Amino acid sequence: MLVKQISIFTQNIHGDLAGITAVLADNNIDLKSLSIADTSSFGVIRAIVEDAEKAVHVLKAAGFTAKITEVLAFEVADRPGGLAEVLKVFEKEDIEIEYLYSFVRSKTGSALIVFRTEDLDHTIQLLNQHGVKLLSNEEVHHI
Repeated sequence: MLVKQISIFTQNIHGDLAGITAVLADNNIDLKSLSIADTSSFGVIRAIVEDAEKAVHVLKAAGFTAKITEVLAFEVADRPGGLAEVLKVFEKEDIEIEYLYSFVRSKTGSALIVFRTEDLDHTIQLLNQHGVKLLSNEEVHHI
């Protein structure tokens, strides 16, 4: 159920995002999702790509700092309150979310959410107990 995400650390300088996406494009690596968090001096780009290992390799070769992080992805009903229902499980079970971002809307009418917690194995158990559909790395890449 773990999904491989790449995390790229960058300075907030003009052209860095264009450079990162160009490196991926030049190496035929497709971006499935992208999230950017920044401060005044640096940013963290999180992305789901088709080949995380290759992506990290080519980004490092181009001078960027990148690593693979394991995250979880789940489906929620694509309607008002769909995400809130799952987040109630997190609250009830006292699970702290490190970060979360929306992935895409699927053809099945579900919204897809990517997130990370401190204890992924425990989170998987709890979400399975509550009937939350977790996606595998392969399922995410075939969307």
